[in-house]
Amino acid sequence: MEKASDDLYSYDEEFRDSIATVDEKGKRIWIFAKKPKGTLHRWRILVTVLLLSLLFAGPFLRIGGQPFLLLNIFERKFVILGQAFWPQDFVLLALILIAFFVFITLFTVVFGRIWCGWMCPQTLFMEMVFRKIEYWLEGDANEQRKAGKLPPTPQLIAKKGIKHILFFLISLLIAHTSMAYLIGVDQTLDIISHSPEQNIAGFIGLLGFTFIFYGVFAHFREQVCVAICPYGRLQGVLLIKDSIVVAYDWLRGEPRGKMKKNNAASAKTGDCIDCKLCVHVCPTGIDIRNGTQLECVNCTACIDACDEVMIKINKPTGLIRYASYSSIRDGVQRIITPRVIGYSAVLVALLSLVSFTLLTRSDVETNVFKVAGTLYQRTDDGFITNLYNVEFVNKTFEALPLEVRVESPASASLVKPDGKPVMVPAEGLLNSVYFIRIPATDIDQAKTIVYLGIYKEGQLLEKVKVKFIGPVYKK
Repeated sequence: MEKASDDLYSYDEEFRDSIATVDEKGKRIWIFAKKPKGTLHRWRILVTVLLLSLLFAGPFLRIGGQPFLLLNIFERKFVILGQAFWPQDFVLLALILIAFFVFITLFTVVFGRIWCGWMCPQTLFMEMVFRKIEYWLEGDANEQRKAGKLPPTPQLIAKKGIKHILFFLISLLIAHTSMAYLIGVDQTLDIISHSPEQNIAGFIGLLGFTFIFYGVFAHFREQVCVAICPYGRLQGVLLIKDSIVVAYDWLRGEPRGKMKKNNAASAKTGDCIDCKLCVHVCPTGIDIRNGTQLECVNCTACIDACDEVMIKINKPTGLIRYASYSSIRDGVQRIITPRVIGYSAVLVALLSLVSFTLLTRSDVETNVFKVAGTLYQRTDDGFITNLYNVEFVNKTFEALPLEVRVESPASASLVKPDGKPVMVPAEGLLNSVYFIRIPATDIDQAKTIVYLGIYKEGQLLEKVKVKFIGPVYKK
């Protein structure tokens, strides 16, 4: 640390050239995080209980009899808040994803990585479930560190064994839940209630998910946030000096000084007594006093640890707190900035477009194709006919009786060779064949535009434009 002015301090930036979980030889440093406690940690426990309850209950929740959320990439079927989306809704899904990305960007610009610390499933499971099991079975960080240096004993082996069995069982539960979001809870229950031989693909999928989650939470752990998660990498681009993050108040804390006996600190030192508890409690092993870093997930463990120390030495809490760089430097927190205004305008425009598209989306999508390899035909009674394949896609969860009518031109008519009524199955499609007929005397160009109306019980659902090919009749 070098002094930059009478009251401001700058830091040696060499720490940014490496990460806390890797040593100079490239070998991983295993993180033994001190057990967190404090007001914010208790709030995080409450939020975790609510979010994980919602996560595990999600596959069983229904809206209008349909799943709350289903992301069936195998059958290309997606259900969001009870509304079905199909490959034909690709544009709408793309708009929703773009709007979501812009929302995440805006949220990060204002509140930093609060998502990572409070709502991300990786953090919730790692810090609030798996690491809690470690504290329960193996003790706090110092006990775990000492146990790792001792020769194996029956007691240590038993604790490790129980821990990994619990890790695997929880991973199995997470895998089943993930599978339920992908293929539906009914199919998932069907897979687990029958022999693996009856559904080998589903069984292998569940095992695959289980071992992935077990590997992540038992071994890879914080490396997911540091090395894999793209959101963590993006924060360096998205964060600005006005973003609210977990921050150390260097103006108040520097220069650091050790406490003296019967004396809180020297008059020439700041409030930070360099106890390093903020480092010991960090699940990614960083020193938050160095400033905002890639590895920080805003879990607030350092805030609770520092506040506890400040209370003990009769200093105000908040040496480490939710704040922005600008608010610490200038004493003013700015939420509304040009960048926030710009992102908000884009988000409002996207949400408006998504809302309009959803409100005007038809329950049925009809595609009309001229039968390949066929030409127009002339009938004995003076009509020109074209043969078409009509594909009906039902986006609803109930069978739909449909009727096709010619809207224009008035002289055109429609003939269905089999004469059967059109009943499109729920969440399915139906193909039918139709003839369009136009009197030869009414054709004055090689291609005539015909508009078809798709009706359900007399209600017009959509119009489809069709090209009709025929000879030009010369009067």
